[in-house]
Amino acid sequence: MTQTLPILIAGGGIGGLATAIGLAQKGIASLVLEKAPALGEIGAGIQLGPNAFHAFDYLGVGDAARDIAVYIDSLRLMDAIAGTEITRIPLDDAFRSRFGNPYAVIHRGDLHKVFLTACADHPLVDLRTDSEVVDYEQDGATVTAILADGTRVTGRLLIGADGLWSNVRKRVVGDGAPRVSGHTTYRSVIPTEDMPEDLRWNAATLWAGPKCHIVHYPLKGWKLFNLVVTYHNDAPSPEAGVPVSHDEVKKGFEHVAPVARQIIDRGQSWKRWVLCDRDPVSNWIDGRVALLGDAAHPMLQYFAQGACMAMEDAVALAYEMDRLPNDPEAALQSYQELRRLRTARVQLQSREIGQHVYHAAGAHAELRNAVMRAKSPNDWYDVVDWLYGSTGLEGAVSAESHARAG
Repeated sequence: MTQTLPILIAGGGIGGLATAIGLAQKGIASLVLEKAPALGEIGAGIQLGPNAFHAFDYLGVGDAARDIAVYIDSLRLMDAIAGTEITRIPLDDAFRSRFGNPYAVIHRGDLHKVFLTACADHPLVDLRTDSEVVDYEQDGATVTAILADGTRVTGRLLIGADGLWSNVRKRVVGDGAPRVSGHTTYRSVIPTEDMPEDLRWNAATLWAGPKCHIVHYPLKGWKLFNLVVTYHNDAPSPEAGVPVSHDEVKKGFEHVAPVARQIIDRGQSWKRWVLCDRDPVSNWIDGRVALLGDAAHPMLQYFAQGACMAMEDAVALAYEMDRLPNDPEAALQSYQELRRLRTARVQLQSREIGQHVYHAAGAHAELRNAVMRAKSPNDWYDVVDWLYGSTGLEGAVSAESHARAG
């Protein structure tokens, strides 16, 4: 009976583990196949909009995630050339009331651990390392994942949650290498006492400048500050986590105000990434195989929604598999329809925000400042309502309610 076979999940990152625990909550067994020798996450801080907390609750990890998140007071946009504030979006009770959940920041490794602990503790989740999925075969009733060492593993479905360079996507979409943005990001994490005292704000702060920006916010119960600085230097090829000198980081920020530049001076052990994404696609399903997270819709960091979208994917997939338990191929198609346009919007708007908000110069920057300063908190809440006010399931729930009413 194929119903007794697990769902195979390629990739043990946040998206893959969120999918596994989401399915387990519905009584569905899964097998996570991770290529690395150990399960873990690299990187530093990530931002969590209210939609992330909607997903946490649906996936059964809401309390654990809330316990380790840092709740910030505002989103602050600063002019990196003038050294002055452009606008501030309060994340107070009015924000939480509007969207039903808070805005927070968290260390990526800590969030991954929340999902890893939940999966390791659940009898319906099997975790395997040193198991890179390089190809697959399917026969209409099952899918067989082919691993790098030649091992073959059979399941009901295969979910490709294997990231930007997904092997599963090569078969499903076949669109070649990701698009290189030309934006180079440098990341550092420093002890709070090393952060300039006058900038130890309880905020996710963005300093926007010509072809560059700086982001900082507290992490790990205010023990650390996350520093992320990005320079649009037309970098030609992808990179990830390359150690670099302090002097290299400073080169892209010599033109910004001293108050912003001092943040870079405090950075330690910088590492470099060259950002990539892909154009949205209309289909990421092949029979009993589906893509999820960055494998389906990789996006630039400017909306701070990459992990959030992967978790929403996991919610939608678990929902559809529970709703259509006897027709998994239809469940995958419904999952895709729930997610395709929403994630495409985030992909494309992430690019636009990078151009028009993060890296604007001259009159372009003056226009940005004028437009953004004119907005009230409620105006800003209206702007992001489509994103933060959604669980990603509204379309499905609405259709289901309509069908019952009919």
